[in-house]
Amino acid sequence: MAVTIEDLYRSYGVLADAKDNLSQHKDAYQVILDGVKGGPKEKRLAAQFIPKFFSSFPELADSAINAQLDLCEDEDVSIRRQAIKELPRFATGENTARVADILTQLLQTDDTAEFNQVTGSLISIFKIDAKGTLGGLFSQILQGEDVVRERAIKFLSSKLKTLSEEVMTKEMEDYVFVETKKVLEDVTGEEFVLLMRVVSGLRVLQTVNGRQQLVELVVEQAFLEQALNPADPDTVDRLLQCTRQALPLFSKNVHSTRFVTYFCEHVLPNLSSLTSPVAELDIQLEVLKLLAEMSPFCGDMDKLEPNLNMLFTKLLEFMPLPPEEAENGENAASEEPKLQFSYVECLLFGFHQLGKKLPDFLLEKVDAERLKDFKIRLQYFARGLQVYIRQLRVALQGKSGDALKTDENKIKVVALKITNNINVLIKDLFHNPPSFKSTVSLSWKPIQKSEAVAPKRPSAEDIGSGASTNKQVSPQPRRDARQIYNPPSGKFSATIGNFTNEQRGGFRGGRGRGFGGRGNRSRGRTY
Repeated sequence: MAVTIEDLYRSYGVLADAKDNLSQHKDAYQVILDGVKGGPKEKRLAAQFIPKFFSSFPELADSAINAQLDLCEDEDVSIRRQAIKELPRFATGENTARVADILTQLLQTDDTAEFNQVTGSLISIFKIDAKGTLGGLFSQILQGEDVVRERAIKFLSSKLKTLSEEVMTKEMEDYVFVETKKVLEDVTGEEFVLLMRVVSGLRVLQTVNGRQQLVELVVEQAFLEQALNPADPDTVDRLLQCTRQALPLFSKNVHSTRFVTYFCEHVLPNLSSLTSPVAELDIQLEVLKLLAEMSPFCGDMDKLEPNLNMLFTKLLEFMPLPPEEAENGENAASEEPKLQFSYVECLLFGFHQLGKKLPDFLLEKVDAERLKDFKIRLQYFARGLQVYIRQLRVALQGKSGDALKTDENKIKVVALKITNNINVLIKDLFHNPPSFKSTVSLSWKPIQKSEAVAPKRPSAEDIGSGASTNKQVSPQPRRDARQIYNPPSGKFSATIGNFTNEQRGGFRGGRGRGFGGRGNRSRGRTY
């Protein structure tokens, strides 16, 4: 006979009055467990009564958890929410990992309120038993269905950092790091980014040694021991994502040498044949930006001279020779070559950074004819640069505040910063012997706070100036839309090409390509 509301209240009364003799009323608790087979009202009561007396009947623990789990999977969403809300009361002793495992599976719900209830319950049991909860979460991440795995990783990425040090002790953070390394043996691109966010936020890794361990994790994912296949967008995408994850970790004590070496040896020689993983991404400029940002943190390099030579060769490709003049003094060519400032800023900066390690490169490692050719290209580029800087300063003269915030003027400010940076670096190279002492802040990186607040209205010379004596920082780049600025007319500006206010394009959000498949453990995931 089905259990009724009256039966449930009667059994509840028996147990509530029993006090110290609860264990003698096993039959009454069984009636409450049987309530999950009743109607909606009986189920709602059972969802509340089962956890209340759960700890008094250890011999019925499995039956009680299974009964509550049945309610968590009920067709009625209100019953499911009530059952999920009460689940943390079952998280005692060795049951915690099981409850966490159940809650993790329940993350796959598409009902927003129910999802929030699951999330809240998971956080509640974290505070009861962090290790047991982590055990349940990682169990599903390693063995669960794709949707459960994905949402469990997202939960860790967003919620772990909100937990206090009392909950996330050093022991717990060490446990997270060990388990995350297991997961990283086979991940999609999106999962890799989220998991790096998890481990990068661990307090135990906020040391030089900790950051070095994180870099080692990224190196393993980047496959730097393999040659680059420039025609494979998956391979290119993997390298981009890994490099972006490593960038914030580099410092004067945590070096970027392996990444910079790989870019010089495998990426730059194939720059023009790289296949972009995202249609709207300028893959060549993206790669050059990454190389430029990494170069200040490069340590001792085994093959410094050949790598510097590769940078030098690539720089020459983007610095055209002046057009030949006809007998009448006009250009023989139908149009002047384009001056690609965005590319040159990156290459010059990288060459300038690595050149500090071999300051006699241009004088002793480059033959006289090639050096002469380089100086001709530098002079021609510098001429166009000066014209364009003047035009930009005129365009921005007298503008401040809101006037500088229009889309067009924002692009002009970036363009001025690019050209000022190149100007500073070219002046260094024109020294005899070449100098590598100037410091510039890359144009796409946000201005430091101390630079952003000025006591007076900035002049055109101040706006976009790249020279700085301040220590460089490596904040995360913004994701602004790409905008194209067409320079004003003039002898050089018409052939300068497009300035782009390109910011880092971010990681690919879709799941269209695979990032996993390490060894025989491939889960066949795609992203």
